[in-house]
Amino acid sequence: MDFEAYMREALSLAREAAEAREVPVGCVVADECGQIIGRGRNRREEDRDACAHAEIEAIRSACAARGSWNLSGCTLFVTLEPCPMCAGAIINSRISAVVFGAREPNSGSVGSVINLFEERYGHRPAVYGGVLSGECAHALGEFFDKLRGRSAPGGRP
Repeated sequence: MDFEAYMREALSLAREAAEAREVPVGCVVADECGQIIGRGRNRREEDRDACAHAEIEAIRSACAARGSWNLSGCTLFVTLEPCPMCAGAIINSRISAVVFGAREPNSGSVGSVINLFEERYGHRPAVYGGVLSGECAHALGEFFDKLRGRSAPGGRP
């Protein structure tokens, strides 16, 4: 599985989120055969819903495509380290692996603040962090710079 190719798909969704004035986070879920069966992007502002995170949307989409809540064998690719809510949804959907881009030092629950996947929940997906982390962090930094009315010379790392 080409992690970078899937992460680029997630980055495309993150750009869509930014265009809609949402925090640019995108997510895709791929099945065992490498087929993308779920897509999501942040929609918290658009839906006025605290739970409208990219991962939740992608998991819901994948469950609908599969016709089951159980996503065993699937891999989730997300541009930002999952928060506690999204980590819980990953555990509950039995996703086999999580690949993320940028770390989230304030609420990251796959190692930055806590690693919920190391707790005794009965399911532990494999985790791969830092895939295209520079591009993922840049998209976030650029969004927040624009939001604050700043321009970052030469872009952000």
